Amino acid sequence: MALSPHDNNRSELLRQLPLKPGWFIGLGIALIILGLIALIYVVGATVASVVYVGILMSIGGVLHLAHAWSAKGWRGFLFWSLSGILYLFAGLIAISNPLVGATVLTLVFGAFLIASGAFRLWIWFQNRAQAGGGWMAFSGLITLAAGLIIAAGWPGNSVWILGLILGIDLLTQGWASLLLGMAIKRSKE
Repeated sequence: MALSPHDNNRSELLRQLPLKPGWFIGLGIALIILGLIALIYVVGATVASVVYVGILMSIGGVLHLAHAWSAKGWRGFLFWSLSGILYLFAGLIAISNPLVGATVLTLVFGAFLIASGAFRLWIWFQNRAQAGGGWMAFSGLITLAAGLIIAAGWPGNSVWILGLILGIDLLTQGWASLLLGMAIKRSKE
């Protein structure tokens, strides 16, 4: 099978990069395994991701409060303090009751997808004469549909939807890293 000039350029670029394909392949395999674990244990993956977000929010809240208290004379002191308290409070709730956190995050995620899909459709509508604009409409419809499906199943899907999304993301990252590593390896042979 003959390669196109574009394929030759890509192969040459991959050959010149100082990349070690084994790292990409190893990362890909690890991410695929983690993705499969997340998909098998979607509730556990949901809880783990909510606790992780809760820890980050709690740390962010403490940092906000530390910053606010270090700048007491500043006019924004009260708002920095309130922001820190809200972050800390939300983080502690997510850590102490991950199912409540998952319910809230799932609702926010569904609403975000609905808004994002609607905005993409609006952008397409404003630019529908543009060549290739149909892809923007397609993207908007898929995102809007995903948000509506999440919203329609809420709150019942809150215990598994975030774990499912995490698992799918880990799998796609894993396959991308694995295939990139294999392409780099082939180009260096």
